Amino acid sequence: MSKRLRLFVFICLAAGALFSLFSLVFRRDIALAAFPLALIISAVTGWVSFRLLLPGAHTGVLPAMRKLYQYLPYILLIAFVVRRAGAQGTPHWLDVVQVLLWAAVFVTAAMVLYELHGRRLPADNPDPKNLRSDGAVQVRRLPWLLREILEWTDALVQAIFAVTLIHLFIVQLYEIPSESMVKEFLVRDRVVVLKTPSGSRFPLTGVGLPAFRTYRRGDIVVFKNPHYSQDRKSEVKTFVSQIVFMLTFTKVNLNVDDEGNIKADPLVKRVTGLPGEQLMMQDGILYSRREGQGHFAPVTADAAWAEWNLAALGEGIRREILSVPLTAEQYRAMIDCENERNRLSWMQSRIEAESFVRRFNALHRRFGGNRTAQSGDSPPLSYKELFEYELFSSNDALTLRLLQSPEGARWFGDFMTRWIQAVPGHLLAGAQEPPEAARTGDLVGGDLYSDANFRLNVMIKLAVGGLMVRNAELMEEKRTLAERNSDAMLRSLFSRAEMLNNYAFLLDRRNMPVFPPNESGGRAQYIPENEFFMMGDNRFNSLDMRHSYDNVLAPLTGLDPLSVRYYSNILPQSVPARDILGSPVLRIWPFRRFGVLGGPHD
Repeated sequence: MSKRLRLFVFICLAAGALFSLFSLVFRRDIALAAFPLALIISAVTGWVSFRLLLPGAHTGVLPAMRKLYQYLPYILLIAFVVRRAGAQGTPHWLDVVQVLLWAAVFVTAAMVLYELHGRRLPADNPDPKNLRSDGAVQVRRLPWLLREILEWTDALVQAIFAVTLIHLFIVQLYEIPSESMVKEFLVRDRVVVLKTPSGSRFPLTGVGLPAFRTYRRGDIVVFKNPHYSQDRKSEVKTFVSQIVFMLTFTKVNLNVDDEGNIKADPLVKRVTGLPGEQLMMQDGILYSRREGQGHFAPVTADAAWAEWNLAALGEGIRREILSVPLTAEQYRAMIDCENERNRLSWMQSRIEAESFVRRFNALHRRFGGNRTAQSGDSPPLSYKELFEYELFSSNDALTLRLLQSPEGARWFGDFMTRWIQAVPGHLLAGAQEPPEAARTGDLVGGDLYSDANFRLNVMIKLAVGGLMVRNAELMEEKRTLAERNSDAMLRSLFSRAEMLNNYAFLLDRRNMPVFPPNESGGRAQYIPENEFFMMGDNRFNSLDMRHSYDNVLAPLTGLDPLSVRYYSNILPQSVPARDILGSPVLRIWPFRRFGVLGGPHD
């Protein structure tokens, strides 16, 4: 054995022994298996290696030695994962040490295999028992069938290990699960994700290769879904499921939640916000600002990939889309609602609200609801009944309740006018510029999003007030329910209510509040260093970093104590660079759309 080969063997075995020692743990869980697993493979490899080093050694052990050095890095990697699959984590320093030792084993084992190649190791110590009469070495062969089975098994296992390493550090196969990235990706597209530029990491650790690129706005990335638990058990399950997913060419996905549903993890989205930025989205326009900027400016590049109106796409692509969120008519109605909201006059709205209050007070007195209130009387409408859909759909019953309640008129007056206190006096006095052209001080709440939601709140209140007043008038006239339902004015008011309800349903997918939110004192906050904000291109059909997975009944505005409520899942968050797994570089399925994927949109 050459000195060079001896050196590589000693380094590899020493690194393997130290790796095994650092795998030792005294806990009664799966991590306990890491030490014996690493120790056995290291000890057997060492025993076979030293047989070749002994005087009089023969080359009969070479096949076994080659196989052991082929498997040693893979078995130690399994032990590495098992060590970290227990209930408790491992210190960062231990992760670093074991990663370095594993890397030493991997490199030196490769060098040993290179040196063990038949043409580089002279067979100068054959066992005399294996010599034929002509002096050639006689090789003992296994039965044909057993040899075939072992060779195929060996090839399969080595392929699994090779695929695992490729998956961990180089590329990953990913199947597009939703239509959040239309037109770039369609459901069930299969793409190759390049992981190396992102800084591939060893499983269940924060240790890995250094990232040699940063991300720009417009880059498409694959990343861990922060909405799911990132505890150790979940990471182990995700790791195993991704290996199986890749080995079966995306046919088997074991990454399911507790109910058996396929997890939306990892996610593929587009980078739309960068470190050092504060973002906001209003009426489908993304705005950003950096420290030192006093105002938000539109991100013009975002319009290049944001898809809002799928109904306007070409017939070819529309045929492949499973769900078009809005028809062309619904899209136009949404735009009309936004335009009307932006033209809202505070002065006219105040006049209209106060008129409704006077009319309802008179109807309340004539209806007989002015009896003396009792101390045990509850508020006429509860928190949940301020849900905008409830205010519209149950308007008839709610109106009757207010008319019969001694507090009904007072509550109606507060509901219709409390918002006025939040509007600066000079805006109530006359006309003003539309929100997008207004100075920050003229925006209720100080920004476009807050101002727009406040305006929507007022529009819904005026629609509710109009319905209640008209319903009360018809009730006073003793109209039947059928007659009230056929009333032309009431039908017109309900048509307007439907428009506002539809917009409230789209609100959190169309808009986003200032993110990160300002501190309580008004000081702006920005996306931290090495974190990014992602959204899907198909904005109406993308549950992305704008949203949580839970809907809560929330006020449209915090500036009105009796604000209308709507169901909201808005909860923006950024994603650390360490959770970005890579970037899609190649679409491999369907074959008709096979091709290299484009780079970022600048």
